[in-house]
Amino acid sequence: MKITISSDTPEVIAEAARQFIDAIGERRIFAFYGKMGAGKTTFIRAICEGLGVTDPVTSPTFAIVNEYNAQPATQIFHFDFYRIKRLEEAYDIGFEEYLYSGALCLIEWPELVEELLPTDTVNVEIAVQPDGTRIVTLP
Repeated sequence: MKITISSDTPEVIAEAARQFIDAIGERRIFAFYGKMGAGKTTFIRAICEGLGVTDPVTSPTFAIVNEYNAQPATQIFHFDFYRIKRLEEAYDIGFEEYLYSGALCLIEWPELVEELLPTDTVNVEIAVQPDGTRIVTLP
């Protein structure tokens, strides 16, 4: 599935997030790949808002993981592994427990923890086109 984000207006991003949410199904773990500035955090914020999160959704760059509660009673874990230096840091925060909790897990910079990701992880690519358009691709 390909979702095109033609501009960075909140309305366009929110519509793209709605399309993504409709495609989630029973899948729980999503690894977001894309270059710095591709819009991973912005898109994850829109997904969380689309799921009913009312707390501010920010990048967990320093905390590594943020927890959000969506309505009705959906738990979301948002990870950002950009700053980890060793795989042991993921173990230290109990990453595997999060993955197998049944909660929705949205992971930025998964390249750094790929060997810990379950085989059913959905890889999501966000690619910036020369005209600034973003293409979000998921299987």
